Amino acid sequence: MKLRRNRLENKAFILETERLYARELVQNDFQDLADILQDERVMYAYEHTFNDQDTQNWLVRQQSRYQENGFGLWAILLKGTDTVIGQAGLTMQQVGNREVLEIGYLFKHDFWNKGYATEMADACRKYAFNILKAPEVYSIIKDDNIASQKVAMRIGMHIEEEFIKQYYNGDMVHYLYKVENKL
Repeated sequence: MKLRRNRLENKAFILETERLYARELVQNDFQDLADILQDERVMYAYEHTFNDQDTQNWLVRQQSRYQENGFGLWAILLKGTDTVIGQAGLTMQQVGNREVLEIGYLFKHDFWNKGYATEMADACRKYAFNILKAPEVYSIIKDDNIASQKVAMRIGMHIEEEFIKQYYNGDMVHYLYKVENKL
């Protein structure tokens, strides 16, 4: 995999798709993260927006994941502009009594309905299978998040189970989507 460098941050791009790049989040991405995590339209599935301290904690948690796991949620940049339009990547998540490798993504509202989530989720799936050699990968999606459910299905995922997840506003029904590595 050929790595290119982001001229603004001098960070290697981790993934490249037809229209997007992914790189590690850096402190200079704070405002872009705040634009995502503090937007009620984007965070509707969480039923909670983040304040500045929550956003900073989120950023630090991703940077810790890079060190601990070698991956996490990455800044997603639109090619040709170096504009951060979202975050996506892979994280280890607890589901019941097991830990799963999850594809996650959040994009700024202005960049919804353009196929970016599917494009990057598919790139993350391929990264998990080809680079990490993962036997399967998952997505944890709230039961009323139809757009994310469609993204999961477009990249070959199916519902493995339904479960209750505890979050700020109480119990929420979620689906665990899964796709196996057939390579």
